[in-house]
Amino acid sequence: MLKQFQKFGSDLFYRGLTSSHGGNMSIRMGDRIIITRTGSMLAHLEENDLIEIGLEEDDSNIMLASSELVVHREIYLNTSALAIVHVHPPFAVALSMTVEDSIIPIDSEGSYLFRKVPVVQTEATVGSKDVAKIAGEILREYKIFMLRGHGCFSIGPVLEEAFQWCSSLEESSKIYHYTRTLQAAQATISEKGLGELEYRKHTEDYDVW
Repeated sequence: MLKQFQKFGSDLFYRGLTSSHGGNMSIRMGDRIIITRTGSMLAHLEENDLIEIGLEEDDSNIMLASSELVVHREIYLNTSALAIVHVHPPFAVALSMTVEDSIIPIDSEGSYLFRKVPVVQTEATVGSKDVAKIAGEILREYKIFMLRGHGCFSIGPVLEEAFQWCSSLEESSKIYHYTRTLQAAQATISEKGLGELEYRKHTEDYDVW
């Protein structure tokens, strides 16, 4: 179990999906939850960074568990999820602040995997009961959603699948950003009549493979 948390915690950080001490993960084991410690570094998890606590009842470990425990609990109680990943992917977070109610991927893989990713908002974001209620409802229909300006929550039967949704969403968000940026740049070039700025000698040679 520790190796699984270490593997995907490391991937989440080194793929740029969260900051050094951001994000959290958990799995459900019957009426118990194993969740990352509050303030833990996902890229460097040790055994004492995994906190076991009741699915519904608090115990002496409550002060050590992630601040998002309330959201994880509500998701487990209202969905079939056995694993949850919550991170702050920068491109997806930025995109969540420019769309109304969903991120709609424009790339082929994103369209196939998600079709759309709901974007919701609440006044309080971290460890919020409002977020918990929304998460428990929306993840009955979707595998991932974005909390505007904060991050994503994803679910799966195992950590790997929950990790996949976060990774794929960020990839789609990057493609969306780069595409729109290039389109804006091309529109500016066209508007100013700049055309393509050729700098190579023997330009005609590049028309043939």
